[in-house]
Amino acid sequence: MRFLLAVILIAASGWSGYWFVGQNGLSRGFETWFEARRAEGWVAETSDITVQGFPNRFDTGFSDLVLADPATGLAWEAEFFQILALSYQPNHVIAVWPDQQLIATPQEKFRIESRDMRASLRITPDTRLAPERATLTAEFLQVSPEARPDEPTALTSLTLAAERQIDAEYRLGLTAEGLTLAAPWQARLDPQGRLPRQISGLHADLTVRFNRIWDRRAVEDARPQPTEIKVKLADAKWGQLHLQAAGTVTVTPEGWPEGDITLKARNWRGMLRIAAESGAVPESMLGTLESGLSLMAQMSGNPETLDVPLTFRNGRILLGPIPIGPAPILRLR
Repeated sequence: MRFLLAVILIAASGWSGYWFVGQNGLSRGFETWFEARRAEGWVAETSDITVQGFPNRFDTGFSDLVLADPATGLAWEAEFFQILALSYQPNHVIAVWPDQQLIATPQEKFRIESRDMRASLRITPDTRLAPERATLTAEFLQVSPEARPDEPTALTSLTLAAERQIDAEYRLGLTAEGLTLAAPWQARLDPQGRLPRQISGLHADLTVRFNRIWDRRAVEDARPQPTEIKVKLADAKWGQLHLQAAGTVTVTPEGWPEGDITLKARNWRGMLRIAAESGAVPESMLGTLESGLSLMAQMSGNPETLDVPLTFRNGRILLGPIPIGPAPILRLR
């Protein structure tokens, strides 16, 4: 009995020692990280760093957090931020955000409001801290320009999942429910008010290859850049409009997409009419475009469903054979 008690006491003392060593290491590690960012010219401030959860957790909390990267002009402010982990599984962490945050870009500042916004991450058990799997969820999410707080874009729920496949290839999944666009965007896309306020469902399953893996350098140095995007399926429903997309594009070193995405549009005439009303399609082209797309829809076997390639080539976008505008530059700041 005395021997068993001695073993228990020794094990408890060892575990306590492990926890306090881990607590000290975490505190010093984060303090060093903040100091290193400030030495690089960042704004990197927090009023307090706490590590709690003895004996089975390492729960790290940051108060009055401010991070700003001068190289990109991006900044983030939060009243608090938490990183939660089991002490016996420190490479599986839960990140918890506050109900309100502020994100600044070189163009504008945005206020983020959410409920129960958190992410589960499994990271490599080494100093790279590269995420292997991650899932971010929020029961409610609203983004408002700080200068125009009456123009919010909101979601009733959001789930974003990512998993590293091979090397720097990641599979991404997105589910967004109840998307309500800001009033100016709603008026621009649907000036006649034909559609409901909410986009009922938005889902996407895609694989993105980057020029290197995402790890701590993505924050400290520069963001990895996409080199190939494979859309297995993207699906959006807005009232009677239903749009699906699938295909693959490569991304040039300059950020230009090259390739084809096949679009399947149900009730495509309604989409075309709304595009003309919003000014996205010139009235002078409406008749020609509708005749050409009608012929393509009939060739596919269903005149109400349109299958047409969206082609990205030489910095331009073509819908079938018809040029519709410049391609976006796909670069992460």
